[in-house]
Amino acid sequence: MISTKFLRGRARAALSIHEQQVLDAAISGVREVGPRTMLSRSDDVLQQSTYLIEGFVSRYMDDRGGHRQLVAIHVPGDFIDLHGFALKRLNHDVATLGPVRIATVPHPALTRIMAEEPHLARLLWFSTLLDAAMHREWIFRLGRLDATARVAHFFCELATRLDMVGLYEGGRFALPITQSELAEACGVTGVHANRTLRVLREQGMLVFREGVAEVLDLPALKRLAQFDDSYLYPNSAELFERN
Repeated sequence: MISTKFLRGRARAALSIHEQQVLDAAISGVREVGPRTMLSRSDDVLQQSTYLIEGFVSRYMDDRGGHRQLVAIHVPGDFIDLHGFALKRLNHDVATLGPVRIATVPHPALTRIMAEEPHLARLLWFSTLLDAAMHREWIFRLGRLDATARVAHFFCELATRLDMVGLYEGGRFALPITQSELAEACGVTGVHANRTLRVLREQGMLVFREGVAEVLDLPALKRLAQFDDSYLYPNSAELFERN
């Protein structure tokens, strides 16, 4: 199945075989896209939503001076722009980080799911609410944590989300971002990002080098980041029990 990672580690168990088949049947095509490629621009009219099969995708906004703020990073199993089904236009740009494999779901297919598959529709809605929960946590991170804790929180979240979809093994995971992009996600300067990575390495918590993160002491990293994974709703299938 193409959508095998959708809600894995969360509410995947709530999907029936029929619903998994419906979701896969809604996919109109699969394609590979190279790194640093724009998928959609702010204010583009969207006619389809995108499901990430492999790789990493970022959402970001630029200020008038061209300075970028990463506002989200998507991992395999995520619908990147499902909220575009309702909004039609997004207020941010979407681009690949490294090479990706994506599937597209036309909005008319989503309309049919909403009308004919209410339980599956609820699960799709849940996935957009997960995005909102992560956005709130990113706001907390930027507003209340110092630079080192922000970077620690960023890596705790990515490790947790990738573990949910089976891509975090032996305390290591691939993440094709530069230190500049890490700074943009954490609201710090590039120099500060470099300094915080050095602090985390010297304290024996994390090494990030050449696109690979190695978590050396996850409990310590979580304590520093004040990280609580409850906002990611792990193992939440019970929320979707059928009446």
